[in-house]
Amino acid sequence: MEDCLFCKIVNGEIPCDKIYEDEDFLAFLDISPMYYGHTLLVTKKHFKDISEVPFEILSKYLNIANLIAKALCKTLDVEDYNIRINKGKSAGQIIFHVHLHILPRMRGDACLNNFKYKDLEKKKLLSKIKENLI
Repeated sequence: MEDCLFCKIVNGEIPCDKIYEDEDFLAFLDISPMYYGHTLLVTKKHFKDISEVPFEILSKYLNIANLIAKALCKTLDVEDYNIRINKGKSAGQIIFHVHLHILPRMRGDACLNNFKYKDLEKKKLLSKIKENLI
């Protein structure tokens, strides 16, 4: 889709802080993170929302999300995380290209909406996460 933000990121028209990429998926740090390490995993093929994704892709989608979540937890020395998918406008979906949020969590943390990384901090985080992908 020519107006889709995530399609433009997948096609390299808009840069991202890439964590993972294969033939079907791209993962990158969210530009408006709710938590430190907040990562988005998008399908490379455009699907409007989770209800359009075929089962074969869904199972791989969740496996990749789990792989990335484990790497984030190891990197940040935490055990817990949320994986969240918003389906539809009233559920909070803002960009209508299926994506899931991987949110590393620490006991007692609060939503950090509008959290900003320092440039060097973000580069170190990206490097460590990539090292911890198993």
